[in-house]
Amino acid sequence: MKKIALLVFLLAVCVAAGHAQESRQDISLSGTALIEPFMASSTTVQVNSTTAYGVLASYRFMLTPTSAIEANYGITYQNSIGYYVNPDHYKVLTRTQEMSGAYVRSFVFKNFNPFIEGGPGGFIFLPIVNSGTTNLDVKQQVAIGGLFGAGFAYEISPSFDIRAEYRGWVTKVPTFGDTQFTTDRWYRPWISDPVIGVAYHF
Repeated sequence: MKKIALLVFLLAVCVAAGHAQESRQDISLSGTALIEPFMASSTTVQVNSTTAYGVLASYRFMLTPTSAIEANYGITYQNSIGYYVNPDHYKVLTRTQEMSGAYVRSFVFKNFNPFIEGGPGGFIFLPIVNSGTTNLDVKQQVAIGGLFGAGFAYEISPSFDIRAEYRGWVTKVPTFGDTQFTTDRWYRPWISDPVIGVAYHF
């Protein structure tokens, strides 16, 4: 009985010590929406897309109480990217993956913590070959670009916060390996990516 009591006491001390230490890491899971702007090339190609909904997993490591580095992985369910190549229309059902890293600068105001971030990343455009894709010669494409964003985290407990952010992606319009889809343009102004989720600190 004494051993059990001692074990419970030691566990309580460890938990209290853990809470007393400042959290230096967090993981978050969020819902996202990729909104790609309409694009027209200098030739005859026009590109428009439906909104892509998905999830984003992030890991942050605090370098100081107000600065951190972040790693992200995101994936969308599917959306349709349409190409108008005069006089033809093509659709490519697409699943998009994101892999990115960023520097995050936070500003602490009690439980309300705004932040800004920026860094490099890449998109993997994965065509879904089914009846919704009208060009079956499309191929997977990797597009390198940059990420920037601003948002806030609201602390609801010492371990959890709600995180909301607007992110922007600067990257090239995909061609899926088909030269007739070439625009030679970057998304302008950029791909919008609103994000909302929950983070756990440890």
